[in-house]
Amino acid sequence: MEQETPSRVEELFLKRSRYDFFYPPVEKIKAVIVDNFPLLGKLTALRFLEWVQANPGGVISLPTGKTPEHFIKWTEYFLNNWNKKEVQKELEENSIGLKPVPDMKSLSFVQIDEFYPILPKQQNSFYYYINKYYISGFGLDKKKALLIDTSRTGVPEHYDIELLFPDFRVDLSLRCRYPKTHLEVLQKEAILAVDQYCTEYEQKIRDIGGIGFFLGGIGPDGHIGFNISGSDFFSTTRLTPVNYETAAAAAGDLGGIEISRNRLVITIGLSTITFKKEAVAIIIAAGEAKAGIVARAIQNGQNIKYPATVLQKLTRARFFLTEGAASRLTERNYFKLKNKEQITEQDIRFNLINYCLEQEKSIGSAGEAELRKDRFTQEILARTGKDAGQIKDLVESGMRTGLNKGAQPLKDTVILHTSPHHDDEMLGYLPYITRLVRESTNKHYFAYMTSGFTAVTNRYMLSLLENLKYFLDLNIFKPLIDKGYFDPANAKARNEDIYHFLEGLAAENEYIKNEAKAFRLFRILIEVLEETEIDGLMNRINEMISYFQTQYPGKKDLEYIQSIKGMVREFEAELLWGYFGFETSSVKHLRLGFYTGDIFTKQPEMEEDILPVLDLLKQVKPDVVTVALDPEGSGPDTHYKVLQSISEALKLYEKETGRNNIRIWGYRNVWYRFHPADANLYIPASLNSLSILNHAFLNCFGSQKDASFPSYEYDGPFSFLAQKIYVEQYRMIKTLLGEGTFYNNPHPMIRASRGLVFLKELSLEEFYQHSMELKKLTELVK
Repeated sequence: MEQETPSRVEELFLKRSRYDFFYPPVEKIKAVIVDNFPLLGKLTALRFLEWVQANPGGVISLPTGKTPEHFIKWTEYFLNNWNKKEVQKELEENSIGLKPVPDMKSLSFVQIDEFYPILPKQQNSFYYYINKYYISGFGLDKKKALLIDTSRTGVPEHYDIELLFPDFRVDLSLRCRYPKTHLEVLQKEAILAVDQYCTEYEQKIRDIGGIGFFLGGIGPDGHIGFNISGSDFFSTTRLTPVNYETAAAAAGDLGGIEISRNRLVITIGLSTITFKKEAVAIIIAAGEAKAGIVARAIQNGQNIKYPATVLQKLTRARFFLTEGAASRLTERNYFKLKNKEQITEQDIRFNLINYCLEQEKSIGSAGEAELRKDRFTQEILARTGKDAGQIKDLVESGMRTGLNKGAQPLKDTVILHTSPHHDDEMLGYLPYITRLVRESTNKHYFAYMTSGFTAVTNRYMLSLLENLKYFLDLNIFKPLIDKGYFDPANAKARNEDIYHFLEGLAAENEYIKNEAKAFRLFRILIEVLEETEIDGLMNRINEMISYFQTQYPGKKDLEYIQSIKGMVREFEAELLWGYFGFETSSVKHLRLGFYTGDIFTKQPEMEEDILPVLDLLKQVKPDVVTVALDPEGSGPDTHYKVLQSISEALKLYEKETGRNNIRIWGYRNVWYRFHPADANLYIPASLNSLSILNHAFLNCFGSQKDASFPSYEYDGPFSFLAQKIYVEQYRMIKTLLGEGTFYNNPHPMIRASRGLVFLKELSLEEFYQHSMELKKLTELVK
């Protein structure tokens, strides 16, 4: 295929990077790599504006979601400040000619996709997003926009779409079967009307010449638009279901997987995107979590398994990537290794481990000759001057040290376990905590940095409120109110809520557990609503039931509802640690201010986010602090912002106290995992500890039991996925060190291991350095 040369903007960013535009024959699509997420947005904005300057009146199609955050911010910045001297200078330095501001109103806009059914006024509709961030934000002409609004398409005059499709469920089998009821007759007519709408939408796109500038993200299964894995390369605009991976990714937008897995989508097709042969088509991706699917999309030939490979049909198709998203591109990794000034021990570990895992052999069995045949390990041997035995000893001894250290007891240690969300630390390393809490000389504190309200669905809140109403009707609350049981300051009674639930759990008595949940919700409502009279609270309960029944899932909640949902999550965390014998005084709820539930959230601030962590450090005086340590662009954005808040607070704490010997235990969980070379503590997890993990999660975290916001990797509760990860990590270390390391080990804990927890232990200085490097990859730090 003919490969078009880069544009002026692309050429400039290629020169700033270390890489070529293209590495054939392994790579099938061109790529530009930048250092961090904000720069990815800047590159994309500049390339977009460059195209608009050259193509006034062109047709554009832009994405929704969190991925284009920095693209939107940079584009708005340039457009709103175009004529300022400093901006003109920046544009010129980035190969944008000093022309008048681009004529955005001359452009036609094509919406890529939308959920179906959905009302366009809903804040979680893509129609709403596009109007807010593109039509209004970029100053486009709405009259020239092809937007997807099917809320009245095929809907009878006296119906609305919610009445036509109860619970927003659409049965596509009606396309090809006879309807059985009058409602099904109407539904079939609506479905066929939407199919006709899609055909006409496709024709409208082609009538204006097709999409000239397409910008998209890439989903976990490789989807672009809602063209999921397996989509026909000749597909056009259509109404279609989605697969599990895509439904899981959309669960946050729609208020839970139970909704998103039953919601259909309208999407332009793969042939819609590639219709205009001279089109510019750009896929943007940030973070190591996207690295696997990016590599498969770039390094495979055209295959419907990887929808983005259809872009190989376009000579002007590109991937714009951060270093993290490009981290599995083979040729670029080799180029990077060859051009490193110095080979580090981490390079040795990473490349030798990769080779052995690919070959499914132990480190000890890898021979000199075979290591010299592999170009990565050959480069390591040549550059370090070491022989195979030396690098094998280095890597293997380090891993054995990490495994043995992970099995050693810990005493007289104060550990501050921090968690962005209320189940992060348990999913990351609960088997280790299970061991550590058995030593009475250790002190543990569990700090939750956000309120976590977004993880509580309206459906779950309805179930809690109905449960509370049931117990209120039994007239058991009045005597408890009279003796101050529900006073927010009554710490003893707060603990009794926990004990009551756990006693019900032990007795397998649902009545007792539900009564305990009712007590705690009643306590929460008194605190948040500042109402103590049962009649008044009953009125408010009925109001909330109506609220949760009428609010569309995924809509941002009122502030007091956010508080109630957050305190429900806090109760679940207190149940977890009550399970291990800790009172609520050991569980700290910081509710940091950056956590707002908005699609684009603010960065941590000193007063709201850093000083509360500093105050906690002064109170606890920890020897060890645990931190969620996800890489750039991987895992929830909240994890990154919590890490930065903790890092800044620790710097202040060290400065005030002089304590520089605090250890950091970095953990990861279901959102991303450590490469074996990145971890230095391997914690044995027995079948017993895995059983505790699942039992505790399923019984303490009621809001998460149904996995409403699951990982795309596993259709089920997070604890089951965490167990699968531990088992896979055990399999890797068993392969690398040999099965005898476990089966014949003199330590019974290691012999009993059937899973492994990976941690990364850091000194304070190492942690500060890591957080700064991560900040440079995530924010625009000069």
